[in-house]
Amino acid sequence: MDFDSLLHRSSSQTTTETTSESLKQRVYFAARDGMAITLFALLADKPDHEIAYLLSHVTDEEGQKCSPLIISARNGHEKVVKMLLTKFQPIIEQEGTVRFDGYVIEGASPLWCAAGAGHLNVVKYLVKNGANINHPTKTNSTPLRAACFDGRLDIVRYLVEYNADIHIANKYNNTCLMIAAFKGHTQVVSYLLEKGANPNTKAHCGATALHFAAECGHVEIVRDLLEKGANMPRNEYGMTPLVSAAERTQADVVEFLVSRDKVSHEERIDALELLGASFANDKENYNLAKAYTYLRRGMEMRFQFGWGPVLKPTCPYVEAYENHTECRTVEELEAISANDNKLHMESLVIRERILGSHNPEVPHPVIFRGAVFADCCKFDRCIELWMHALRLRQNSRLSVAKDLLRFVQVFCQMIHVGVDLPFEFLSEVLERGVLELERNQIKLPTIYDSEKETLRDEMDGNILTILYLLILVTKLVKKASKQEETHIYKLVYKLNSLYLATKDHEYSLLHLIAHSDTVVDDFHTNDVCNFPCAATAKLLIKCGADVNALDKDRNTPLHLIVTYQKPITDFLTLHSIIMALIEGGAHMDTVNYKGQTPFEAATTGVAEIILRTQSKLSLKCIAAKAVRKFNVSYQGQVPQTLESFIELHGVPRLSYE
Repeated sequence: MDFDSLLHRSSSQTTTETTSESLKQRVYFAARDGMAITLFALLADKPDHEIAYLLSHVTDEEGQKCSPLIISARNGHEKVVKMLLTKFQPIIEQEGTVRFDGYVIEGASPLWCAAGAGHLNVVKYLVKNGANINHPTKTNSTPLRAACFDGRLDIVRYLVEYNADIHIANKYNNTCLMIAAFKGHTQVVSYLLEKGANPNTKAHCGATALHFAAECGHVEIVRDLLEKGANMPRNEYGMTPLVSAAERTQADVVEFLVSRDKVSHEERIDALELLGASFANDKENYNLAKAYTYLRRGMEMRFQFGWGPVLKPTCPYVEAYENHTECRTVEELEAISANDNKLHMESLVIRERILGSHNPEVPHPVIFRGAVFADCCKFDRCIELWMHALRLRQNSRLSVAKDLLRFVQVFCQMIHVGVDLPFEFLSEVLERGVLELERNQIKLPTIYDSEKETLRDEMDGNILTILYLLILVTKLVKKASKQEETHIYKLVYKLNSLYLATKDHEYSLLHLIAHSDTVVDDFHTNDVCNFPCAATAKLLIKCGADVNALDKDRNTPLHLIVTYQKPITDFLTLHSIIMALIEGGAHMDTVNYKGQTPFEAATTGVAEIILRTQSKLSLKCIAAKAVRKFNVSYQGQVPQTLESFIELHGVPRLSYE
C-alpha cells in the first residue's frame, strides 16, 4: 500500500470515529431533551449492533453518567421511553449515576430514576415492560425507597401493587418507612404501616422510624407510629425518640411525648431540661426566652412531689464552661435568669450531662457558642470552647477536619489583628492534627472503594491544614519553651514518618510547602500563610522530610521551587529553600518524566544562577547517571537502596513509550 492510500485510509477512519462520537452525543441529547421523533430518525436506519451500542453508551455530563434510556426516564420523557422500549429494546436494567437533591446515586436503574423523580407514567411503562421492581442501587436503595423519599404516594401505591418489597433496607439498614418518617410524608407512612411495615426495625445506628420522625418534628407521624405499636428504644448513643426531639429543639414533639403515661417522671425532667438547654445554644433555633422557660419547668418538676426532690447528679467541672456548676434549685436558676452567659454555660453543662460526652451531638452547640465569642473578639473563650469540642470529637473517633481548619482560621485572625496566641494552644491543635492524619491513613485500607474517594479528599484537606499550622508554628516558635520546641520537633518527625502525599499530584508535604500554587484558605488564613515558605521547609527538612521525594510526574521539591515566579521580589524565599534542599541532600541531577533536571526545569535566570553555584556532582551521582544513560542492567545486582538511588538519575523507560 502506497503512502497516499495509507493517508486516505487513516483520514477516512478518523472521520468515521468522529462521526460515531458525534452520533452518540446526538442520540444522548435527543433522549435527554425529550425529542422522540429526532431520536427515532437517528436510530431507524442503523443496524441492530450499532443501535445496541448507541443505546448502551454512557455519557458523562455534569456528574451524571447515563444511557439514553436512563436520562429520558430521569427527566420524565414518556414518549422517548415508550419509543425506545417499543422500537429498539434497550437494556432496561442498565445502571447509571444520577444526581438527586444534592445526592450522587450510583447504580440507578431507569425505574429507580423515574420513581425518584416522580414520573408515574414512566414508572408504569417501565414496570409493564418487565423492569425489575426491586432493582437496587449500589447502596441498596430500591425504586420504592426513592418514591418514599420524594413522598409520591401514587408511585408508592403502584410499586407495592406490583410486588415491590417494602422491607428492603439500604446499606445502613434504613427502611422505606424510616425515610418517609424522616421526610415527613405522613400519608406514605400511614400506607406503609397498613401494608405491614415494621415500625420497630432498627437502622445500624440503633434508630427507628420514631427517632427520625421525632428529631424532625413530625408530630402526626410520631402519633401514627405509636398507635401502630412503635416502641421508644435507645439508639447507639443511648438516645430515645424523646431525647432526640429535645436535642433538636422539637418542642411540639416533646410536649406530645411527655404527656404520655408511659414516659417516666425522670424522663420528662431530662427532656424538658435538654429542650431548654438546646434552645440556648442552637445555631438555627436560638431562643433564650424559651430556654429559660423549659429549664424552669424541668427544675420545678424536680420538686413537684412531696416525697422528695429528684436531685441532679454531681458532674465534674469543665474548664471550657468556666467551671460552671449546674443550678440545683428553682431559686438558683432564677438568680441567673438575667445573665445570658450563665444561662449559656448552664445549658452546655446540662447537654453534656444528659447526652454524655461521647455523643456526637454534644460538640455542635459548643462550637456555635465559641464562634459567637470569636465574632465578639473574645478569642480566649472561643479557643477554650473549641478545644473542648475538638477533644470530645476526637476522643469519640469522629472526623475533626473542619475543627482543625476552624482553629487555623481563628489563629490567623488573631495573629493578623495582633492578639496574643498562647503557643500551647497551637501545639495541641498540631498534635491532634497529626493524630487525625495518622488515623486517616490507618482507616484508608479498611473501607469500601466507594468511600475511599471521600476520605482521600478529607486527607488532602487535613494535609493543607497541617501545613498552615506548621507555618504558624514557625512564626510563633520564639515564644515556645525549650520543652515545647522539642515536642514540636517530635510531632513534625512523626508527621514526616507518615509519608503523606496528596491524591492527584502525589505531592509530599515538602512539595506543597515549596510550590507557589499550593492553595491557601481564603477565610483569614491567607492574611498570614503563604506558599512557598522557607521557614516551614527548613523545619520539615530538619525533622526528616525526604528532600528527594517524587510526585506523580517525578518532580522533586527542588523541581518545583525553581519555577517560582518571584525570583527578585522574594529572592530570600527562593534562595533559602533551594539551599535548604541541597544542604539536606537533594540531588540536583534527578530527572522528572520530561527528562529535566531541576536546572533544566528552572523558569528564571535567578534560579539557574543559584543552582550553578551549587552544581557539584558526587562520583556516586555520575556513576548512577551513566548506568541509566547506557541502560546498564542493575536491578537485582546492587542493594535495594542503591536501586532507588539509580532510579532518581534517569527517566523510567516506560515514560518514552
